[in-house]
Amino acid sequence: MHKGVIYALLAAALFGISTPFAKTMVADIAPVMLAGVLYLGSGLGLLLIFIVRAAIFRGKQDKFVPLTRPDVPWLAAAILTGGIAGPVLLMAGLTLTPASATSLLLNMEGVLTALLAWFVFKENFDRRIFLGMLLIVVAGALLSWEQMPVLGVPWGALAIIAACLCWAIDNNLTRKVAASDALQIAGIKGLIAGSVNLSLALLSGYQLPHAYTLLSVGLIGFCGYGLSLVMFVLALRHLGAARTGAYFSAAPFVGTVVSLLLLSERPGSMFWLAAFLMVAGIWLHLTENHEHEHTHEPILHAHEHTHDLHHLHEHDREWDGSEPHAHPHQHHPVRHKHPHYPDIHHQHTH
Repeated sequence: MHKGVIYALLAAALFGISTPFAKTMVADIAPVMLAGVLYLGSGLGLLLIFIVRAAIFRGKQDKFVPLTRPDVPWLAAAILTGGIAGPVLLMAGLTLTPASATSLLLNMEGVLTALLAWFVFKENFDRRIFLGMLLIVVAGALLSWEQMPVLGVPWGALAIIAACLCWAIDNNLTRKVAASDALQIAGIKGLIAGSVNLSLALLSGYQLPHAYTLLSVGLIGFCGYGLSLVMFVLALRHLGAARTGAYFSAAPFVGTVVSLLLLSERPGSMFWLAAFLMVAGIWLHLTENHEHEHTHEPILHAHEHTHDLHHLHEHDREWDGSEPHAHPHQHHPVRHKHPHYPDIHHQHTH
């Protein structure tokens, strides 16, 4: 299995597993405060790992690629849309929209991520990938379809769709910086988004919960938002935004399975239908074979890599032969044919 797919499925699993646990905390902490603590927990946990990693790899600067000045606008826009605007819009929508409709509408994130990736950022796709994405999204919708949604006044639904659009924009913007250190990207997003959301909650008059609740929610955020986001960024690097979004849409299925196990419930027929559709959609993506003759334009960039088919360059400094490693390197023009995804080396037109 392609490692990008593994990263994406791990991201979905971590987020999906965390969702039922986060829901158990809603009774003890206000939603906007919950969002802030989840994000901040992810940022602080990743910051700790970043410090430990820096100590372990001290003097080995060729292991990771830090964010650079050109990355800052992309990451800042991603944090603003996905880390700040998205949660605020979701909280506004939750106050006006029934739970059944909310769950259904949240599946729009995967759809909007793919649409933006395909038609705005020009990622390639074909009918097989489109059908797989459609099956995964329909499966997610079925999992949340407990009753026919009654939307009432549409402002709440529009706010939730707007939140999904913010996250879709975030996903595509984050892809622009995915070649850089995934741990640094996810940590910065968590710290900034968590601090802003927590500040909004405190300014709104909400009080911090007890220490045990804070620690519990922070741990959930570290796993379901922090580590999940690291895996998501790595998947973006290898698969592109649309395919990563498709695999990540499996998160509701994982969350539902965990909920059934925790609550000892017996799944109904809708669950098994959704499971079949999701497996079918993922199978269509896993068995994709996108292969054609394509040209690599000259490009100078830096990212973690091994000396594979696309990295046959020489080194302008002493190299001890360890892989993977990271450093700025030049790609020369080449035309060849092999199976590939729309990763950071294959963003050509068709």
